[in-house]
Amino acid sequence: MLAICSSLSVSAANLTPASQSEPAPNANLSLPTVAGDSAKLSDFRGTVVLLDFWASWCGPCRESFPWMNQMERKYQDQGFKVVAVNLDQDAALVTPFLNDFPANFTVLLDTNFSMPEAFGVIGMPTSYLLDRQGRIRATHVGFRQQDTDDYEAAIQALLAE
Repeated sequence: MLAICSSLSVSAANLTPASQSEPAPNANLSLPTVAGDSAKLSDFRGTVVLLDFWASWCGPCRESFPWMNQMERKYQDQGFKVVAVNLDQDAALVTPFLNDFPANFTVLLDTNFSMPEAFGVIGMPTSYLLDRQGRIRATHVGFRQQDTDDYEAAIQALLAE
């Protein structure tokens, strides 16, 4: 079971340089979406992606969904996407969560925990910022409203590259 961890902040100032970054693992792993189709990370190559791992029982995840909706809406025309990977063992728990906290972005279901294991996820939520080439440029664990300006600055920096 993944634990809820305190937040590790990310900002534009501490993005991993592209030359030192690693490609996202399992980029070609196809996962079902809540919309009933499937997607894989490689489908989003060419865009900046906020990859967010979450679960229905996660309190900070409830706070992060409105912010992620706002970020996708604000930056989608510049090539930004949010991809949220749900890690509930029972996919039926996703619908009630999304009824309360709608997601206007891609939501993938990973009941086998393939993606979080490959990424080394240690807490909920854990987010990764991927550049347009699919490389991991930043990671943050947890979600704190007071850090959203730093998160947004990191998104802006990657969009400007």
